[in-house]
Amino acid sequence: MKYYSYFLFDADGTLIDTMDMIVRCFENTFAKFGKKAISKKDIMKNVGLPLRTQLEEYLGSLSDERFTEMAEVHMAYQLKIYPSYLKIFPGVAEGLAKLKSAGKQCAIVTSRRRDTLDLYLKETGIYDYFDAFVTPETTLKHKPDPEPALAALSALAAEKSEALLIGDSTFDIECAFRAGVDSAFVKWSSNDPAELAVQPTFFIDNVSQLDTLERKTVA
Repeated sequence: MKYYSYFLFDADGTLIDTMDMIVRCFENTFAKFGKKAISKKDIMKNVGLPLRTQLEEYLGSLSDERFTEMAEVHMAYQLKIYPSYLKIFPGVAEGLAKLKSAGKQCAIVTSRRRDTLDLYLKETGIYDYFDAFVTPETTLKHKPDPEPALAALSALAAEKSEALLIGDSTFDIECAFRAGVDSAFVKWSSNDPAELAVQPTFFIDNVSQLDTLERKTVA
């Protein structure tokens, strides 16, 4: 049997449990800028896209100046409240340690910017498990485009057939599919798997399962 050697992880909703924090941040941003309230469900369905894309989904096109103003408020509030919300999902640290001890390589493929990504990974104690980081600063296009997954493969010098992308949203699974990479959808996701635009290769209950999954993609 052939197993995966490279694992590409989404961050928010996959490794770190930040959904409630993210919802609170959007609620605060909308209140600050006098915009109508957006439902929690509508906020959650777009988590995984870059912040500008999310804001424009709700508010329409934004000038660079307006987006910068809103993003500064949004992220300042997040940095204020994150200590009360930040945590990793059960089994994540143990699963990553297992992959590391087996000689696997891991990368982050996320729409979260590098500054808060590093902060949150370090504060949850899992930063050192990763060999590469793909963030919105890394690529011109973002999930669900395949470019972030392809950038991670390049950074790891990995073959597509040996890699698995793990995520909690349709954007992750679409990104993997379009890059020609197998995927795993985490069952602890806040998103309904029935609403996935593309079916993943696997559904997983725990990160510790990953080193036992048999490769599906044929080189």
